[in-house]
Amino acid sequence: MTTALSENTLFGMGNPLLDISAVVDKDFLDKFGLKLNDQILAEEHHKALFEEIVQKKKVEYHAGGSTQNSVKIAQWMIQEPHKVATFFGCIGTDRFGEILKKKAEEAHVDAHYYEQNEEPTGTCAACITGDNRSLVANLAAANCYKKEKHLDLDSNWELVKKAKVYYIAGFFLTVSPESILKVAKHASENNKIFCMNLSAPFISQFFKEPLMKVMPYVDILFGNETEAATFAKELGFETDDIAEIAKKAQNLPKENTKRQRMVVFTQGKDDTVATVGEKVTRFPVLDIDQNDIVDTNGAGDAFVGGFLSSLVKEQAVEECIRAGHYSANVIIRRVGCTFPEKPDFQ
Repeated sequence: MTTALSENTLFGMGNPLLDISAVVDKDFLDKFGLKLNDQILAEEHHKALFEEIVQKKKVEYHAGGSTQNSVKIAQWMIQEPHKVATFFGCIGTDRFGEILKKKAEEAHVDAHYYEQNEEPTGTCAACITGDNRSLVANLAAANCYKKEKHLDLDSNWELVKKAKVYYIAGFFLTVSPESILKVAKHASENNKIFCMNLSAPFISQFFKEPLMKVMPYVDILFGNETEAATFAKELGFETDDIAEIAKKAQNLPKENTKRQRMVVFTQGKDDTVATVGEKVTRFPVLDIDQNDIVDTNGAGDAFVGGFLSSLVKEQAVEECIRAGHYSANVIIRRVGCTFPEKPDFQ
């Protein structure tokens, strides 16, 4: 059954970043102390990295930021009506900020940015080596999001209230945990669906306290195998079995008992693991020839986007995962989190 969707049904809030992606070699990674397939926040010694990467011969600029990618993909999968997806985040009053606004508009996402001029629009260097990618995020403006200056404004909070499904990547825990809590509590008190992502190992390691403050309000928890393992270690689960980790995460304390928490862990080319009721089920991903993989950056965001597009239509978890696998499969064949004009998903 598919209900006709209305505008602003899906709400996302996070760090809007402009991705600067380029193919680099191992020496480049070593020079800046980067690991394959990692995501980190930029530090002082990464300044030169941003100066160097823009000089690379095949540098590409794409609108990015984990949550923004996911809501864009969800909107792309939904197609009509436009603006089913809403996005909040902070940008600078500069050229990169203008690009992000234009890209959100082209994707038919209803983006409401908090704009400030103290910090420039955030960027993320995506250093691609073969089918691996190492991400270094320079949050800048994204880090300046203020609850009282934006989320709390009546016109903005009205948009939050219109939504039925909420998605915030764990990355935003480093910026405005109080904004996340306000949205999460609203969802919980009104029996709506609040989704979160573990996002990166460093979130569980260094932002465990804000993460665990939000956890009781989380209806659907996403993550990949590495993030799941780190989360389990930080919480003392004493297991590295992904199905067991999913089960233990599902059973963490929860505020709204009307909805059982669902945990969904992707594992690259291996099966996606999800809690379906009391059991943990494995869902094989779509086959893809290694040679067709252009860039795995954005695969996780795309999976969530596809999943959310079916979730807002109130479809079963199996359908949501099928949609997630489809969109991830499309995205990894392209550079950046970009997509063809229309999905070919039945």
